[in-house]
Amino acid sequence: MCADGAPPPNPVALENEYVKVSRDVAPFANGGTRGSGDRVVVAMGELALVSGGATRKLTRGQFAVFEAGQSYEPPPAQAAYFEVALKPGHPPVKVPAEMIPPAKNLLLYDGPRFFIYEEKLDPGDIRPRHSHCQRVEIRLNNGPMLDQWFDPPRAPLQPSIVNWREPVIHTVKNIGDMPLRNLIIEFKPERQ
Repeated sequence: MCADGAPPPNPVALENEYVKVSRDVAPFANGGTRGSGDRVVVAMGELALVSGGATRKLTRGQFAVFEAGQSYEPPPAQAAYFEVALKPGHPPVKVPAEMIPPAKNLLLYDGPRFFIYEEKLDPGDIRPRHSHCQRVEIRLNNGPMLDQWFDPPRAPLQPSIVNWREPVIHTVKNIGDMPLRNLIIEFKPERQ
């Protein structure tokens, strides 16, 4: 139980055939753990992450990438973070019908199997029609209201803090009064 009497949040924020996202626990910190592939640790507050005898200090929205076989020490119990473990041997990455790069995103990491970017959109701003492959979305601020036009049309999304997104082609407008700020871990399509 939490101090307010509520049950603690589920330590598994998201799991499917592609990823397991754990909240405030690091089941794959040891790179030798069965089923451990690439991992991304995303800080949701102040975090000191120790790996290979070195300490890396992270703040909300910053992250560290660990390839298969690399280890790190699980952060202390009071730390707020997500461990995003990409499952080795996952199904092929699904792609949209058309690949259209999104404007106004900040690329932060570009690896062989995935890339990470910060998605930002100021109030009133529009991100023109663009596409995405499958991806994990971690909301760094909760509250921006978005209007989206999907290609083909579909129902609007009701995001939580951690979301799995299927391939999409869409246009996005921030109709709220605060900037959108998300960290996105997007799979790259396999090379033919």
